[in-house]
Amino acid sequence: MSKPMTMSQKILAHHAGKEYVEPGDLIFANVELVLGNDVTTPVAIKEFEKIGIDRVFDKDKIAIVPDHFTPNKDIKSAQQCKMVREFAKKYEITNYFEVGEMGIEHALLPEKGLVVPGDLVIGADSHTCTYGALGAFSTGIGSTDMACAMATGKCWFKVPEAIKFVLYGKKTGWTSGKDIILHIIGMIGVDGALYKSMEYTGEGLKSLSMDDRFTIANMAIEAGAKNGIFEVDEKTIEYVKHHSTKPYKIFKADEDAEYSEVYEIDISKIKPTVAFPHLPENTKTIDEITEKIYIDQVVIGSCTNGRIEDLRIAAKILKGRKVKKGLRCIIFPATQNIYKQALKEGLIEIFIDAGCVVSTPTCGPCLGGHMGILADGERALATTNRNFVGRMGHPSSEVYLSSPAIAAASAVLGYIGSPEELGMKGDEE
Repeated sequence: MSKPMTMSQKILAHHAGKEYVEPGDLIFANVELVLGNDVTTPVAIKEFEKIGIDRVFDKDKIAIVPDHFTPNKDIKSAQQCKMVREFAKKYEITNYFEVGEMGIEHALLPEKGLVVPGDLVIGADSHTCTYGALGAFSTGIGSTDMACAMATGKCWFKVPEAIKFVLYGKKTGWTSGKDIILHIIGMIGVDGALYKSMEYTGEGLKSLSMDDRFTIANMAIEAGAKNGIFEVDEKTIEYVKHHSTKPYKIFKADEDAEYSEVYEIDISKIKPTVAFPHLPENTKTIDEITEKIYIDQVVIGSCTNGRIEDLRIAAKILKGRKVKKGLRCIIFPATQNIYKQALKEGLIEIFIDAGCVVSTPTCGPCLGGHMGILADGERALATTNRNFVGRMGHPSSEVYLSSPAIAAASAVLGYIGSPEELGMKGDEE
């Protein structure tokens, strides 16, 4: 009789060709996809060339997405993108996405059907953990590991312990996936899941859309986790069938699998939540914020919250309203398809009429790159995933994290507040 395993253990065992793996094991495993961007891929290319081979392991299983400093913000970023572009051409990389067809990588790859349940995915970007929403094991790695994986199709892993999050109840009001993950990080801390797998299950999953799940899985790294992963259900399968033709394999945790901790969370009790500077764990619910925190900039977008549901929520609040005079509101649809859908639905017009700037898909200011850098002493409220010192610009600037609903309302109010302050009640669903 085989020993019980978690979802992550099962996927890692399968790809390592083993019947069983346990936490702490060091394994070599075959990967389904190797991802890089315009910041991390140039380093990987230099290391790849040192190996001295004239081919990649599989041109269909490498994805390169120039999304961080694109469209090229300066000469250095242009040089990096040129190196990546030439590498992709030389090795005939199928899934190289040029500016104009790209998107923010962690929104683009699921949309393109490149990740499905049961996959083992590595990416030279820490938020590669996003694809756990699809029931895949996906995690960030360094550029040297990316180089080796492009050559061999393999990577080494230390099998992580797992924390089980049993979600029950339904979202209420303006609460979203972003509020759920901020609540969890506030509860366990930025090192609360250090090198562990955050595994989500429970009847509360029915209340979470795929966009909610991508947001929750995306921020697993902000709790220190190796990966985040959701149990596959009907919503997952529906999404995969709509986006992909790849075969998939569902791995379900054994009932008696061992977890280092188990948390039961009633999501109906979670309120809109804001992370204060300078850590994602520094959280307060919106009704715990007693003082008016005035802001200079609002950013709605990123690999965390730039999907169509996020834009619909922001547009619902901004429709017929104006961004507070003197405040900048920048909106980043996460992919070209999302941008097109937002155009069709009239969301872009709502944003522009409200006084927002709408950008082509890019990581932009999230990492302090471009398209919205903060000056000294400025405050921003963003739907992004990190708010470390200097994350979005000047070291003396401050970044607060929230959901699109809180961000949009705050853009109108001029300070951090809720849609209810604008007389809007949340959807009870």
